[in-house]
Amino acid sequence: MHYDWSDPNHITVTTTDSNVWGGASGYAYTLTPQPNGTTDVDVVIVREGKNLKGRVLAAVLGTVGKNVLRKAFSHSVKAIEARSVAPTNLS
Repeated sequence: MHYDWSDPNHITVTTTDSNVWGGASGYAYTLTPQPNGTTDVDVVIVREGKNLKGRVLAAVLGTVGKNVLRKAFSHSVKAIEARSVAPTNLS
């Protein structure tokens, strides 16, 4: 994977070497700071299978796996948020 952090509000992750993914495969994260101090995160995932296994896996992830991946990402964000929240009562 190659990570491009040159724009802190738009991070791209490009697949450089994989047994199943090729071409334009990767992720693009767009971070949009909100007035209330939170950040909206938009994720675009591109999976281009370079062989039969990759094409089948891409089809599964694009349909059935989509909700599983969305839920896992949501849990990750909530865990990060929980670590960032300062305690309000230090007694």
